[in-house]
Parts: sequence; C-alpha cells; structure tokens
Amino acid sequence: MDRDGSLWVGTDRGGLNRVKRQAFEVLDGSRGLTVQSLCEDAQGGLWIGFNIFGIQAEGVGYWKDNVLQRFGPRQGLINASVWAVFADRSQQVWAGTRGAGLHQFQKGKFQRAAGAEKIPQVVLAVHEDRSGRLWLGTQGGLVRRDEKVWKVFTTDEGLSSDEVQAIADDSEGNLWIGTLGGGLNRLRDGKFTSYHVPDGLPGEDVYSLYVDNEGVLWTGTGAGLGRWHKGKWTHYTTREGLISNSIAYLLEDGQGYLWIGSNAGLMRVPKKALNDFARGVTTFIPCRAYLKSDGLPSNECTRGSQPGACRTRDGRLWFPTVKGLVSVDPARLSLNTNPPPVMIESVFIEGQAQNTNRLRATWPQAVTMPASKERLEIHYTTLNLAAADRARFRYRLEGHETAWTEAENTRVARYSKLPPGHYRFQVSACNEDGVWNEAGSTVALIVEPPFWRTWWFLGAAAVCSLGAIIGVVHYLSTQKLHRQLERLRQQEALEKERARIARDIHDQLGASLTQVALLGELVESDKNSPDDVEVHARQISQTARDTSRSLDEIVWTVNPSNDTLDGLVTYICKHAQEYLAVAGVRYRLEAPDHLPSTPIPPEVRHNVFLASKETVTNVVRHARASSVWIRLRLEPARFILEIEDDGCGLANMDEKRAQSRNGLRNMRKRMKDIGGSFTMGPAPNGGTLVRLVAPLRKDKIDSAAQAG
Repeated sequence: MDRDGSLWVGTDRGGLNRVKRQAFEVLDGSRGLTVQSLCEDAQGGLWIGFNIFGIQAEGVGYWKDNVLQRFGPRQGLINASVWAVFADRSQQVWAGTRGAGLHQFQKGKFQRAAGAEKIPQVVLAVHEDRSGRLWLGTQGGLVRRDEKVWKVFTTDEGLSSDEVQAIADDSEGNLWIGTLGGGLNRLRDGKFTSYHVPDGLPGEDVYSLYVDNEGVLWTGTGAGLGRWHKGKWTHYTTREGLISNSIAYLLEDGQGYLWIGSNAGLMRVPKKALNDFARGVTTFIPCRAYLKSDGLPSNECTRGSQPGACRTRDGRLWFPTVKGLVSVDPARLSLNTNPPPVMIESVFIEGQAQNTNRLRATWPQAVTMPASKERLEIHYTTLNLAAADRARFRYRLEGHETAWTEAENTRVARYSKLPPGHYRFQVSACNEDGVWNEAGSTVALIVEPPFWRTWWFLGAAAVCSLGAIIGVVHYLSTQKLHRQLERLRQQEALEKERARIARDIHDQLGASLTQVALLGELVESDKNSPDDVEVHARQISQTARDTSRSLDEIVWTVNPSNDTLDGLVTYICKHAQEYLAVAGVRYRLEAPDHLPSTPIPPEVRHNVFLASKETVTNVVRHARASSVWIRLRLEPARFILEIEDDGCGLANMDEKRAQSRNGLRNMRKRMKDIGGSFTMGPAPNGGTLVRLVAPLRKDKIDSAAQAG
C-alpha cells in the first residue's frame, strides 16, 4: 500500500498491477447505455432518461431503493429516445422525447401530455421556474405552460434561435434561454434580449445554464464556460486550466465546488477560484479532472439536455455519460495531500545536454551559458503514479521573470537570447488535487556576456569615449577659435586696407591738392607777369593729371572686381606701356595666352603693382635703357613677374648705394609682407633684371603676415 492509498501487486509473469479504490460508482442496469437526463422526485427516487433507439427499447428508468424500473412502449412511451425527464413540485413527471413530443406519467404509465399537439416533436429541456410555471425547450422554440395551455415562442417573437437546449431563471424575474447557434436569450416583461460572442458570451451554442445563490449566471457552451454577473462576462477555457472547452452540464455540490461535465471528462473547480479569476485576483484555475481511471464508464458526458446532472437529497452527485450513469459522494472523496517530488532532468544549450540525472549523478549547482549561445532548454519532471498525466507545473527564472509561468503538463522550459547575468531557475509541481510542492527544484544559471560587455571592454570603451568627447570638444572649440581668429584677421586686414587707402589719399591726393593750392596762390600773386602765370598753369595741369592717375590707381586697388591675376597683369602692362611710351622706351610683354581667373587678394595686387611701378620708374630715371621686357610665369602656388631692361646695368652705379635707396627697401618690404620675394641683378644680355615673386595661395600670405 502506498501513501496515496493504492495497492501494488506483483504477479508471476503478469507484471505489476495497481489496485485503486474507485471514487465513482456506475448504476447497475445503466452501464453501456447513453444516459441523457435525470431528476429526483419528492420520494427520493431518481428518474432517468435514456437515449435509446429501437422498437422495444425502454427510454425511462426509475431507480429507488436500489431497484431500477424501466418504462418503454408497453408503458405508453412512444419514443424511447428521452432527452429530458423532470419531476415538478406537484409530483408530475414529464418526459421529453426526440421525435414524439412531450409525455406525462400518470397512473403508472406514460401518455401524451394534454394539449401537446401544439408542442414541437423534439423536446430537449424541461424547467420549472420559481413561480411554478413549466417551460420547455424544443427544436421549434420555447414553450410555456399556462393553465394547461401551451404557448410557443419562436424567432417571430424575438427569440434568436428556435432550438432551445437550456433554461434557467433568477431571483430578479429573468428567464434565461440557451439556444443552439443563437447564443443566449433573456426574457423579461415579455421581451427577448439576446447575447452573442461579441457581447462576451463564450460561444453561440449554449448547452447548459445554472444560476447560483449569489445570482451569478453560469453558461456552458461549445467554446468554454461563461460567467455573467452585474453586466460583466468572464470566459474560462483550457487556457485558464479547464480540460475541455465543450461544456455539457453544470452542478454545484454544496461544498464550494462547481462540477462541470465535458466531452473529455468531469471537472471539479473551486467556485472561489472562478470568482477570484473574474475579479482579476488569479490568472489560473485549479481544475481537478476525473476520467475513466477514476471509475467513470466514459470520459464523454452527455450534453444538449435538461435536466442533466443531479444532486440528490443525501448530497450524492449523479452524472450522465454516454456509457452509463455514475454517482459520487463528494464528502467521501479523499484528496491526495502528498506534494509530488519534482526534479530537473537536464539542461540543453543549443541542443547540447549539459548534464543528465543518471544514477548516482549529482546535479550541478550552476550551469554556465557561453555568450555565443542563444537557445536554452530546461527539462523537468515529477513522480505521481496515481495520476501521472494530471500533474501541473509552474516555473520562473528569477532575474528574468517575476511571475510564475503556468506550464500545465508541459515538462520543458525554453528561453532564447537571455541577457548576460546571474539567474535562478525554479520549478514546482502539483498533484491531481492541486497540492503543490512549494520547495520544488532549482538550478543556477550564469549567462556570460560577450567581450564587448565585459568590465574591461566597457572600461576601455568608456575611456575611449571620454577621450573622443574631449577630442571633439577640443576640435569644436579650436574651430570656433579659428573662426574667431579668422574674423579678427579679416577685420584687421580691413582696417589695414582702410588705413592704407587713407594714407594713399593723404600722401598723394593731399600733397597734390596742396601743391595745386600753392600754385593757384602764385598765379594770383604773379598775375601781372604773364610768363610766370603760364609756368604756374602748366604745373597745375601736370599736377592735376598726376593726381588723376593716382586716384585711378587707388580706385583700381579698392575695386574687388579686379581681384584676379588677369586684372593685375593687365593693369601693370597698361601702366608700363603708357609710362614707357612717354619716355620713348620700347616695351615687350611675354605672358601665357590664357591667364586663369585665379583670385588675388587686394594686398597682393596693391604691393605687386607698386613694386612693378617703382621698377618701371627706376628704368626710366636711372637705367638709360631703350627697351624693356616684362615676363610673367605661372607656377602652381605662385607667379613670377620679371622686368628686364637693356640699360647701363648695376655695374655703373654704387651697389651699396643702390641697396640703401628707399625705393629698393620699400619694394623688398612690400614683397616680403605678402609672402613673396624681390631680387635685382644683372640681366643675361646686359642691363638689369628685377624679379618679383608673389604667392597665389592665401595661407602663404597669412603666414607671411604672421611672421611679419
């Protein structure tokens, strides 16, 4: 004898046998028959409706004092396929058949009920409401008995379907009607109201209805159990713990349990758990299933009839099945109070077993999962010989989950792509009566991080990131300072250019205008001397022309449209041509056919022009030359301007004196200021060669300015 109350018997060549006390008893005489309906009468007898086909079949049974009496055609029952048998409060017994209408039991025999010709031939349900009024559910509508007159309600009166299989009424005066394919109907004050799946009803096929003492309406449908209370629907299916969604009948045992018949067996569910689920307190329903192994003749309970299951005065429960009528005393049901042992069998990482609980093998305290692996499977099991297939499991991975995962009878937990860290897997199991092994079984799990999530890599990455941020900040700050410095340089250059223009205007135009004013005063003072006036007038005219030429040079220097290499060379050649032509010196230009439109800064134009102008002036004044050659050569980063004459050359003058002249010093300084150079030496064929080298790139000019 084991602790569950089962007796284990070993036989010679017959294997091992288990002898278990059966919780359910099958009524003698009903085994193998389809029991469709049953009801207790006032004398404690049990009326039974059988779904039997045949001429001599007996469709109604009456069981009392352990004696089963049968009624068939000889006792007036025309059709033996009885789907509803009912004993009302006035001791009248009614039998609804599937094909011969409604029969009434009188004087030991069944006969057609008075006025039954108005009743459809298929009667599926019989119900007596709280006021004593009799209602029938048929395939042709809902039928009500009023003083021996039968009134039929169909879809013409507002019923959603004419096939009625279940009827119930509540304390508020509502009559609830369950139909096949038409959902649930409520009749109140002569008006029908229908409820369907979009309203919250589990399914459109309603097989059973039950109103409990709290006013809760329970509905058994082909898609699960429904609960209606205060305008709110709650739906229970196999996802919530039931063993089947096809609900046949409903019965309360008076001990806090709701018994549910289905096509997969009997279910016993605590009503408190159902109500807690409806209030959102729990997420799973503990359901105790009873099957053939517990004494049922079949796992399939009959449906589509009313009344179905029955609770007799002695507290015993009776359940119709397709292979007999069974009964059980809920007060004598012994619960399995032994928590089942649970163990972890194996752990698989990417399909590879990490360890197996073989004989004498100890399970490791922790399993390490490499960073490159993603799939994890943990297999577990329990030992419950009394009901191995009804064990339930729940598990959770601490550090990854907070709530338990209800796994039903599934014995493997799967995870994928777990974040790196330390976890603890817990699994517990319960037996068929909901007794949990709270201790369960555990295993630690370590998921290694990839190298880019290790502490040393994160530290290095943090240092690099910090360095990058500092570098970016430094770069942006430097660029900002460079922009500010560039603006300051541009402003300084603008101020220098303004100062230069002011200086040129003051030095050239101011002096010339002063000279003109003085000559004008001399003309006025020598007005009586015509010769002196003529001389002064010529001087005024020459001064005006020089002033106009100087002004033209100043305007050319300032005009930004002339900031090109082509403009600079053109202006230099124009000035040299005009100046040399007056002096009677031949002039020749050697330059590329097409000068690029290279931008030239104003300071380069100004200084190169003044240096070339000074060179041409020196040729006319000191070289005694007859010819001058001006050559232009271009290089990628600079241009070279050479001015060569055929004059007396440097040998006929004191070189130190020549080097100390202000004009030469000024030319050398001008070219140095713009990053260029000035050289003067003897020409290859005699005379003098002056070479002016100026940069084309602005950075060279800025570097020269900074060096200066």
